[in-house]
Amino acid sequence: MSEVLITLHILAAVIWVGGMFFAYIALRPAAGELDPPIRTSLHGSIFARFFPWVWAAIIILPVTGYLITTSEFGSFFGGAGAWHVHTMQLLGGLMILLFLHLYFAPYKRMKKALAVGDTPAAGAALAKIRRTIGINLILGLVVVIVATYGRGII
Repeated sequence: MSEVLITLHILAAVIWVGGMFFAYIALRPAAGELDPPIRTSLHGSIFARFFPWVWAAIIILPVTGYLITTSEFGSFFGGAGAWHVHTMQLLGGLMILLFLHLYFAPYKRMKKALAVGDTPAAGAALAKIRRTIGINLILGLVVVIVATYGRGII
């Protein structure tokens, strides 16, 4: 059972962090060459397809994380000495809060702006989304390092 939980946990993290890496490192610079109406529309379409996967990840990650922790330590608090577990929980919680803000504030504004053809407003919202994705990407990469180092993998 533990192997299944760890696999689901890792897959959810890979999907979320990998998607942010792609969006920030590959998509963002390539889309910057497009005219603003096309660029914002492209991002809107991509986010509409990617964000349901992020929603799945922000459900799967805490659930599997707590189940893994309780199976390894008997309870979440039993792993009090497991600094990597608490660091992952803290940074993961922050990432989830940032995504919730991104989704319900700038992404919501971007969708509304795209629906009425307001490219400047969509672009302004997209700039805030990019900034938040950049912050979350850094946090996600740190979590990956903490997870692998804390489990003694590296």
